[in-house]
Amino acid sequence: MIDFLGSILHIVAQAAPAAQAAAPLAQDSGILHFVAQSDVVGKSLFGILLCMSLISWYLIFVKALTNLGTRRRSKRFLREFWAASSLEQVENEIHTHGASEPFAHLASHAIHARNHHAKFGAMKLEEKGSTSAFVTRIIRKVIDEETAKLENGLTVLASIGSTAPFVGLFGTVWGVYHALVGIGLSDGVNISRIAGPVGEALIMTGLGLAVAIPAVLAYNAFVRTNRVYLAQLDAFAHDLFTFLSTGQQVETPAAIRHLSSASGKKD
Repeated sequence: MIDFLGSILHIVAQAAPAAQAAAPLAQDSGILHFVAQSDVVGKSLFGILLCMSLISWYLIFVKALTNLGTRRRSKRFLREFWAASSLEQVENEIHTHGASEPFAHLASHAIHARNHHAKFGAMKLEEKGSTSAFVTRIIRKVIDEETAKLENGLTVLASIGSTAPFVGLFGTVWGVYHALVGIGLSDGVNISRIAGPVGEALIMTGLGLAVAIPAVLAYNAFVRTNRVYLAQLDAFAHDLFTFLSTGQQVETPAAIRHLSSASGKKD
């Protein structure tokens, strides 16, 4: 028993210096140590990835909140629009509350275009043609404007999602190169000297992927939701044009059908 305890104490005594030697190595590892000991190129690449991450998350949160509010206001406006007794009531509601979302913006411009063309006729070159043709051009113009607003910022997300992995990969290659140069200039070479610097350099690839993956997922989600929303806007434009041309409401507005089907899919 005494011999067994003595052997355990001997092993602990031998392991203590090794643990003390490994402690500074563990403290000197990590992404912060890699950035601190890297050159201007490494620090610049880390700063670029950090800026990309901040920009992408800012766009993700801002566009998500903006789209959520816009869709809620659009549903409320569609219910009020088709429940209104006349276009004059719709105009009064828009003038009172303002056109704060694409459906109200489209209705306001289309109604104003029909009334203006019917009252004054074609006073300018852009107003030439029949009332229906003029209203059609106005509706198409408003839809193009709203499409551009919805797609604002998506190009930045797509660019970040496609370039961030390569920025991280370049940082890894640059870090591994300098790590190997440092190892080659040192006196002794062992696994600890190789694993530490190379492992830190590989973190840059992980950072690039961490920046790119949320941007790509958010881009795909925004593109899909925008496509569904623009389909609803296009259906509403068709129903609105029919109502402005004939003065009769279609039995089942296409915009309501799209909203109902979208809600059913979500359920």
